[in-house]
Amino acid sequence: MDVYNLVMDERTIQKLLEINKQFYQNFGDEFSATRGRIQPGVRSILENLDGNENILDLGCGNGEVAKQLVKLGHKGTYTGLELSRSLLKAANGKEHPSSTRFLHGDLASKDWDQQFGEDQFDMVFAFATLHHIPSILLRKQIITKAKRLLTPKGSFIHSNWQFLNSPRLKGRIQPWSSVGMDDKELDEGDYLLDWKRGGNGLRYVHHFSESELRSIANETGFQVYKSFLSDGYENRLGLYQLWELTDYKSMNT
Repeated sequence: MDVYNLVMDERTIQKLLEINKQFYQNFGDEFSATRGRIQPGVRSILENLDGNENILDLGCGNGEVAKQLVKLGHKGTYTGLELSRSLLKAANGKEHPSSTRFLHGDLASKDWDQQFGEDQFDMVFAFATLHHIPSILLRKQIITKAKRLLTPKGSFIHSNWQFLNSPRLKGRIQPWSSVGMDDKELDEGDYLLDWKRGGNGLRYVHHFSESELRSIANETGFQVYKSFLSDGYENRLGLYQLWELTDYKSMNT
């Protein structure tokens, strides 16, 4: 059973966000160096596009998705949104067509979507992004904004880290006391993981269950039409889900 603090304390939310903001500020270059290629699950999704979709990529990182789309001959537009300045710098340092752009944006802010005006996208990606967002309410806020940016036939496609499936990664879990926090302040599935490349760092990560994500989809006007595991040892380190708008689904059944 998934358990939430239905109204997580705002100070707790901000502290978790700050942990990750500091991580990507301090270790953005080191993190980017470990992301020189896309994950197999992401690749399988990109290879099954028709090639004309207009795409918004939330948490686009160092631009590897955009790079792969170019290789696949994608003809639609691509917009990447990223909080980390160092990752954005890495993304902009790659050669991309004029139909590709990278923007700075903080998904935790209340108005990150306003910079798109009336623009709409056929697909919104959030690969390895939602698991860094604390609290059920903030996640739903972000997904609702993503929904507004979708065309009626649009899809919301995302992946989330399944690190508990790896004994090695489970060994990287750190106690919340190391950052002055108590387990009682947090939701079930909230973890603190260490980082040791180029120094010692910490990241906040939420471990989603499939049922948890289905519940969020239903509560935000989506329906899950595909869910699968991929990536890493035994293809179990990434949980991928493809969502479609419930309103469009009901109109066509």
